[in-house]
Amino acid sequence: MEFRLLGTVSVETLTGPLPLGPAKRRSLLAALLLSANTPVSLGRLTECLWDDEPPSQARGVIQGHVSRLRALLAGADAEAYGVELATLGDAYVLRAPETLLDSQRFEELLMLAREQRGPADAVLMFKEALSLWQGPALSGAFAGPPLRVAAHSLEESRLATVEQLSRAYGALGEHHRAAALLTAETAAHPLRESLAAELMLALFRAGRQSEALDRFHRTRRLLADELGIDPGHELADAYALILRGAPGSTDAPPKSAEASAAAVPPGSGGPPGAEGPSGGGGSPGGTEGSSGATGGGTDTAAPAPPRPPFPAAPPSPAGEPHPVDLLPRAPRGFHGRAAELAALSRSAAGEAPVCLVTGPAGVGKTALALQWAHRNPALFPDGRLFADLRGFSAAGEPALIDVLREFLLALGVSPRRVPESVPAAAALFRSLTARRRLLVVLDNARDSATVRTLLPGGADCVTLVTSRHRLEGLIASDAARPVPLDTLETDDGTALLAGVLGEERVLAEPVAARRLSELCGGLPLALRVTAARLAGRPHWTLAALAGELADERGRLAYLDVDDTGVAAALRLTVQQLPPGAVHQLARLGHHPGGHYDPYAAAALAGTDPVTARAALEQLAAAHLVTETAPGRWVLHDLVRLYARSLDPASAREALIGVLDHCIATALAAADTAEPGGEPCFVLPEDFRRPSAVQDFADRAEAMRWLATEREDLALTALAAREAGLDDRAWRIILLQWPQMVWRVRDSWSPLLELALESARAEKDAYAESRVLTLLGWVLTEEGRTAEAAALLERSPVLAREAGDPLGEATALVNLAVVQAELGELPTALENCARAVELTRGEGDRHTEILTLQHLARMHLTAHRPQEALDCARTALDLGPEHEEAARRSLLLAVCGEAQLALGEEEDGVRLLDRAAREAERDGYDEGAVRALEALLRVSSRAEFRRRHDEALRRLAEES
Repeated sequence: MEFRLLGTVSVETLTGPLPLGPAKRRSLLAALLLSANTPVSLGRLTECLWDDEPPSQARGVIQGHVSRLRALLAGADAEAYGVELATLGDAYVLRAPETLLDSQRFEELLMLAREQRGPADAVLMFKEALSLWQGPALSGAFAGPPLRVAAHSLEESRLATVEQLSRAYGALGEHHRAAALLTAETAAHPLRESLAAELMLALFRAGRQSEALDRFHRTRRLLADELGIDPGHELADAYALILRGAPGSTDAPPKSAEASAAAVPPGSGGPPGAEGPSGGGGSPGGTEGSSGATGGGTDTAAPAPPRPPFPAAPPSPAGEPHPVDLLPRAPRGFHGRAAELAALSRSAAGEAPVCLVTGPAGVGKTALALQWAHRNPALFPDGRLFADLRGFSAAGEPALIDVLREFLLALGVSPRRVPESVPAAAALFRSLTARRRLLVVLDNARDSATVRTLLPGGADCVTLVTSRHRLEGLIASDAARPVPLDTLETDDGTALLAGVLGEERVLAEPVAARRLSELCGGLPLALRVTAARLAGRPHWTLAALAGELADERGRLAYLDVDDTGVAAALRLTVQQLPPGAVHQLARLGHHPGGHYDPYAAAALAGTDPVTARAALEQLAAAHLVTETAPGRWVLHDLVRLYARSLDPASAREALIGVLDHCIATALAAADTAEPGGEPCFVLPEDFRRPSAVQDFADRAEAMRWLATEREDLALTALAAREAGLDDRAWRIILLQWPQMVWRVRDSWSPLLELALESARAEKDAYAESRVLTLLGWVLTEEGRTAEAAALLERSPVLAREAGDPLGEATALVNLAVVQAELGELPTALENCARAVELTRGEGDRHTEILTLQHLARMHLTAHRPQEALDCARTALDLGPEHEEAARRSLLLAVCGEAQLALGEEEDGVRLLDRAAREAERDGYDEGAVRALEALLRVSSRAEFRRRHDEALRRLAEES
């Protein structure tokens, strides 16, 4: 999506321009875009849409156009681009990223062009900037007075860019290009003297002196005929230069007003006359120039320097500017942040640096900026300026002209000499700061464009910006150096409390003080509010307040004091967001886990992953979520509580959405990790399939997802159980079986006991049997054999009742393992053999391999190595896929041990080594340990011992 003002007012989309309709609707859009991201009052819009007295129904007409425009934008998926047309009281604001507006990109390119060291790069930038123009500015709109002024201003900027491009061509010696460019523009603007002067010089330097002189006389006659005036100093000076110079001269062209102003030191002033040299100011023997209408002047005196466009600050008695200091007082109780203070000092050491302190609401950005500014007064002998831009304030942002006026007055400009327009005031500010060493602190900035207007002009100045947004545009255009600010560590949070309450009170309850720091999430604003509550109530204990804050339902209320607090700060941040991002934030608050990916966020919000990712990026830009890894975000605890309060009615709907997302994704992961495995269950009757489910490229990726999401899956299952959604709870837990098999000693029993409670609450024999089977096996591996046996005795019976023969087979195998350990080997062999029959009857190769593997192991235990070898080989012939690393490794290990028992030591060692290597290759450390332990019983090779110890170490690190 792209908004265009430099030509016909339009909105370009992937499918073509939006049908904006009548001219007045285009006028409305133009007025909103000219003040993009700033509220435009109804009165201002009325002025833009009507040239004379507006009709009585003007408000209704505007509302109708806004409604239609809003619908058009929504139909073009504007929200995905961060575009929103919002109503703010009696005003409207069109919020849009700066990159979507051609006029903003035009200004960006001009700024970049002026920063280029070489003219070749500047030419490229100027040409790209001019290529954005597709006709006269604001075409197709009804031009009320404000729009006419805006169109004229844009056209002036374009013409100035043409002149700058021609000068860049000249610096490269490409005078013919400059002449061709200016000829076309001069034909369209024959009375613009600056264009004519540039064209004359370009023609002259291209060796076309006669054409240059002819251009002067034609322009002089036109000025006299049309306006009744003589040529101004630019045209006259160019004419005099051509008359004095030789063909091919490379004298520099006259400077533009802005460039001249920058060249004149503040306070130097100019001559009282607007044209010609000042009296006595020429070279020795010079006379007043007569190169005007007659064209016959031969004065050799240098032209007078142009008068600066704005007054400069009066010099101090010593000739130096007065130092200024607008900084608020330094923050009290400031603690820590040594790394960030050092980062600011490093960032400020560069040339004309812009330092950008970013972070969430209440994290202490302003406190850090002021602390650093007050610590380093000697770095800024010419003073320190400060402005609160109120980018996230209910009071709204101050007008830029008001901020600039305050800066200019502080720098010594007389009130009556402060320019009335923002561009003029900004130019004067840059000129006055060009040779000073100033610190400019711009607090609470909302967007990059506002900051750029307030940047000083001096290479020795430092600008320190704080914002809740990342302001990536400022990083791109002005090389702003970001200093991100995070929450405080617990010790620093406790120290902050001590700084406000006094050390004695904190030292009296150190454990409670640390608990308060943790409950405040390390957020300085929350800690200060907490300290303020305690300071005003000396009879309260820290432990009592910690107990109050422990209740999530009232925590945000306790962290508000008067009009200051966490909720108030977050509210102001959220007000700046588009509706889609607010909706996403509200739904994130209902996620029982701690992390989100675009799929989970989409399931919560009822959208799709692309929309969810865009919303998460917007929330991250506002520091409401933090991206901890690519595609993985987290909410601060206090932000989560606030988000939950935005839409409490949607809690259950959001929970069901994320539960079904977990089920669908875990199903996909299990199917990828163990291809060919039997599905654990059917889906719930009211299952809501997500709009998209994550794909897993291979087993490793699927297992990685199960491992990464384990904690969140557990929290989600617990939330399902507490909400009475037991049909989801046991499924989410049971679907983690590949990870349980892979890391069986990782304390899975508490989670499986929760699944068992849910299955029994549902009175679901199928679910209970499946959970009992898995839980019994885990308990067996944990050495809790008696408990496992008690559970597993019931599992095959329940599976039979539920009509689940494969579940019965798996239950019989796990029961047989326990019976074998208890010395009931004949019964165990019978149960395993029965399991093999059930799986063959069902034609399920995957489960048959499992049953044969355990039957082979039991034959080994019963000292029947040939039967064990036959079972294992049958299982291997059934073809466990390469991805089934655990199964294949265990079968190879059984074959190896059987070969050893049969006296075939060489084959046995070879197979066990192969089983260990396959397990090591696939990260199955438990299988590697088993195979290597068998090897060490028959071999003392150092390599086997080393690999065994390394596998044990890995297991210990993972547990």
